[in-house]
Amino acid sequence: MTDNISRKSIVAPYIEGVINEKHSLGYSYESEELVLNRFDEYCVKNKLDTLEISKEFLSEWMGRSETEGEFNRGKRISCVRQLLLFMASCGIHVYIPHDFCHFKKALPHIFDPDEIAEFFCVVDSYQTAMHHCRSERRLANEYSLLFRWYCCCGLRNNEAAGIAVENVDLDNGILTILDSKGSKDRLVYLPDDLRESSRRYFDYLKDELGYVPKWFFPGKNTEKALPNTTVDNVFSRFWSSTKYGGCSNKPTVHDFRFTFVVMRMNLWAENNRDLQVMLPYLSRYLGHKSTSETLYYYYLVYDAYKTIRKKDTVADAVIPEVVSYE
Repeated sequence: MTDNISRKSIVAPYIEGVINEKHSLGYSYESEELVLNRFDEYCVKNKLDTLEISKEFLSEWMGRSETEGEFNRGKRISCVRQLLLFMASCGIHVYIPHDFCHFKKALPHIFDPDEIAEFFCVVDSYQTAMHHCRSERRLANEYSLLFRWYCCCGLRNNEAAGIAVENVDLDNGILTILDSKGSKDRLVYLPDDLRESSRRYFDYLKDELGYVPKWFFPGKNTEKALPNTTVDNVFSRFWSSTKYGGCSNKPTVHDFRFTFVVMRMNLWAENNRDLQVMLPYLSRYLGHKSTSETLYYYYLVYDAYKTIRKKDTVADAVIPEVVSYE
């Protein structure tokens, strides 16, 4: 992000420090930087003249405005909390906010087979108007394959949309996911039919562009990867065009990942596979640091595991009871 804002508060050097630290760790930190710029203005407005920030000084910042939801309030406080943790690591005595998020996390949407079939029917029939530019017609072809990667491989949004061509082995059907969440690398294997679809798509892409691009799913600007926000917006538009678009639990792209886990676990249970044995393999495939991270998915979709609870005697140990605040 190009920073044209001149921060004027006493904490300005520390805002710069935490932003640089996040950038060095690979985070874009763009929206968070905007929040910290607002906090800089807050400090100036409230005439902060000491680095030792107190709970009382933060009281107005911690409050929720009439037009602000709990989620946005929580994100705003969380950004400043990161700044205060950074300042504390520099030996400065500051108050660290805690226990400030009280909103309920939305439950994931687990797609059923009919919903998946309907969604891809909409995706595959999508045609841009003839007067639209070639790049939009190209993107229509990208979406058709990209969403299948999410559905069939359980990838995170940025892992698929932001993958470089050099990390896609179409001969062997292997995706090399580098420096994903938690700074973890892993290999993801494409199903045979998806590998063939990916080959055909990439041949089309090279012919359309006239060269081999850097990104497997280039954005409208082919020098850059397809942005996550674009993927989210396009998914929402496609889903709204299905006959299920008015459902109460509106899905997101990430819900393909939840659905992948549910379907995989149900399949193993139906085939009498030992879930305690298979869970570490699934955890590694998903790019989790430990099986405890994978269990988080189970906490949120406990009701989806009717097959597992019938088939597997250790299901209650693998999928604990959900406590009220989760």
